[in-house]
Amino acid sequence: MVDIGLRTGNTSSAAASRRDYSLIGRDAKLAVESGLAAAEWYHTDVPRKQMKELMQRSDGPAIRDTIIWLGAMILSGAGAAWFWGSWWCVPFFFVYGVLYGSSTDSRWHECGHGTAFRTQWMNDVVYQVACFMIMRNPVTWRWSHTRHHTDTIIVGRDPEISVMRPPDLLRVVLNFVGILDAWYAMSDMLRNAAGIISPAEGTFIPEQERPKAIRIARIWTAIYAATVALAVYTGSFLPLMLVGLPRLYGAWHHVMVGLLQHGGLAENVTDHRLNSRTVYMNPISRFIYWNMNYHVEHHMFPMVPYHALPRLHELIKHDLPAPTASILAGYREMIPAFLRQLRNEDYFIKRELPPTARPYREDFHNDNAAAAVAAE
Repeated sequence: MVDIGLRTGNTSSAAASRRDYSLIGRDAKLAVESGLAAAEWYHTDVPRKQMKELMQRSDGPAIRDTIIWLGAMILSGAGAAWFWGSWWCVPFFFVYGVLYGSSTDSRWHECGHGTAFRTQWMNDVVYQVACFMIMRNPVTWRWSHTRHHTDTIIVGRDPEISVMRPPDLLRVVLNFVGILDAWYAMSDMLRNAAGIISPAEGTFIPEQERPKAIRIARIWTAIYAATVALAVYTGSFLPLMLVGLPRLYGAWHHVMVGLLQHGGLAENVTDHRLNSRTVYMNPISRFIYWNMNYHVEHHMFPMVPYHALPRLHELIKHDLPAPTASILAGYREMIPAFLRQLRNEDYFIKRELPPTARPYREDFHNDNAAAAVAAE
């Protein structure tokens, strides 16, 4: 799951809701008591031999894509620096920002799963670099994302629910320029650098891993301080435009596609067909996103590498809701759902399954079935 933000405590949205999204609150306890936490999830049947083939890791695709990604970032960054002070720098910063502030979202994600490359040190290097650019502590987010997969969109358990109910639409809009997420990320970094792990972080970061999170936060704080010092020393904003600020002005693409992962869909279920969305996208967005548009498939089988997800999709699409036709079609479905959730927070989109599919596993949400409607 490529995700919009990490939740480490109560939020204003949660405070206005009957739901308690805090990881240490009422709904966290209820999820454990009801069996939702670490439950057994529905999976489409895939022949063992075919799944083994799909799970084969390879260095080739990720090396190719990483060379393209870093090469394009170096060229666009160099162009932006060369034309700094004129309007000609704008298109270079546009490209550089997306490669820095959006492509890194999918790179930390896939390398965090350890599936992008076959060679583990390559996964680790790209993971660390991408985490720095996207401002996500690599220790904290490795463990938070593990929880996101075991308890996907389970209220009180999943730290990566990007849009709570009722939706905070102002926050959603501001995230397109990374303002709130970057602010929270910097706050978390400084808190960790001071040696403090929050109570919510303590629910998923093992105790032996916490010193690593603190050490990395201190290293990052030093890098950002040096960047600010360089900007002050040179009397130029350019260092900050190349390090740090791209997390804001380049965030729009990863937010645009990331909201589609789970937005407007079901909570508190154990069937990824109900809480995740697969969207057909153009080749450029798929490169930036590393095929995470096949999001139902990714959540069902998270150890399948990104480059094999299109093949997995073809293999299991008979058991999934029809893919959303485009990014625009996804927003046409999702935005009305957000607006309805302002009035009725139990509302969610329930998409129709094809005749070839097995029925939804609905044992945990039948009480709210009246609030759901099938997508037209």
